[in-house]
Amino acid sequence: ESLGVDAIAAIPPIYFHLPEYGIAGYWNDISSAAPNTDFIIYNIPQLAGVALTPSLLAEMQKNPKVIGVKNSSMPVQDIQMWKDAGVIVFNGPDEQYVSGLAMGACAGIGGTYAVMPELFLKVYEHFQKGEMEPARQIQNDICRIIYKMCSAHGNLYAVMKAILAKNGVNCGSVRKPMPGLIDSDAAVVDEAYAMITDAIAKYC
Repeated sequence: ESLGVDAIAAIPPIYFHLPEYGIAGYWNDISSAAPNTDFIIYNIPQLAGVALTPSLLAEMQKNPKVIGVKNSSMPVQDIQMWKDAGVIVFNGPDEQYVSGLAMGACAGIGGTYAVMPELFLKVYEHFQKGEMEPARQIQNDICRIIYKMCSAHGNLYAVMKAILAKNGVNCGSVRKPMPGLIDSDAAVVDEAYAMITDAIAKYC
């Protein structure tokens, strides 16, 4: 809160599968530690091992600082459920940004935006104009770029940090336990960087 952030997002506690009141207590403890800052529930069940439910969201909505959900579950149907509950919803999986927008997400929060923000902004622009075919085409190329980045031995974020370095933003590598790049990953970084450059030139 002292940093002046717009909102705090948090996943549920992992490892121990707590009852819903325990998860709510955990989130509310975080929120109460920053009482003047909005709070966003981060729903990513495939990694956290715990899924947001309508009843848990209803409990969290008793906290007036809870404004929305970052939905990173794979079913885009979940976005519709959270929208029906009256909160703002951000799409999480970058590979389904267009689908998330179509289901009612107001925008997205994604890891790969850092290396190709122009492409995601262009998708959003086309979507807002109802131009679904160009939005879909860019989304498909975004997916192919992500698949290429994920093909490295090193972690996806290690690849992205190397791409950022090519753009003059040197932010080091990933921290353990995430695996860093190995020599053979240089080709993947170069290919992904070229794919991003080509897509930006093509669409933007």
